[in-house]
Amino acid sequence: MKQSMILLHGLFGGLSNWEGVVAHFGATYDIHIPPLPIYDEHKGDNLEYLVQFLQKYIQSHQLENLILVGNSLGGHVAILYAHQYPENVARLVLTGSSGLYENTSMGGYPKRGNYDYIRERVAYTFYDPAVATDALVAEVFQTTNDTRKCFRIVKMAKSANRNYVGPLLPDIHIKTLLIWGEDDKISPPDVAEEFLEKIPDSQLVMIEKCGHAPMMERPVEFNRILENFLKI
Repeated sequence: MKQSMILLHGLFGGLSNWEGVVAHFGATYDIHIPPLPIYDEHKGDNLEYLVQFLQKYIQSHQLENLILVGNSLGGHVAILYAHQYPENVARLVLTGSSGLYENTSMGGYPKRGNYDYIRERVAYTFYDPAVATDALVAEVFQTTNDTRKCFRIVKMAKSANRNYVGPLLPDIHIKTLLIWGEDDKISPPDVAEEFLEKIPDSQLVMIEKCGHAPMMERPVEFNRILENFLKI
């Protein structure tokens, strides 16, 4: 029976962000990429809503002994989940995770209808601006042009800023891998160093010439690092 691996995308991310991971690990792991309900209307804390969504997903699919992998906001959700439900998580992998400090550089409200601005912001995510393909920019542009979605994104970003995980990290005794881009301008390398310092059983691998989403920008290196970690 294959071990389950859950991949959690970021605020502007999607299932396609994990194509390289799925292609590499799909034959040996039971991979799940639940679309986080970022745009749902609900009462209560936004991050806790995502954590409980994840718990319901895991319960409904009867998953256990999980490898939990999260990028950006997805990493934040993974941390909160691992803290609340440690019995379900075998390994934790964080890449460009929020939860300590994040430089969103999007301002209070994304500029709607300004394609060049959105292209610039998407390119800011990566070391190599070419990774911000027309398709990726168009996807984010379409999202920010939806008033309801844009409002929910702002609410979710504010919730992420409020949900500081620093005090929780020493209580996470799950073997943890931090994969970080040396040129991450959104969650800079000193954020990774703080995660390393505060999570007891953690290790950090930096990838040079790489930004906020290593699994997209440097998929070969990302997969090799993750594979080595899973063999330990």
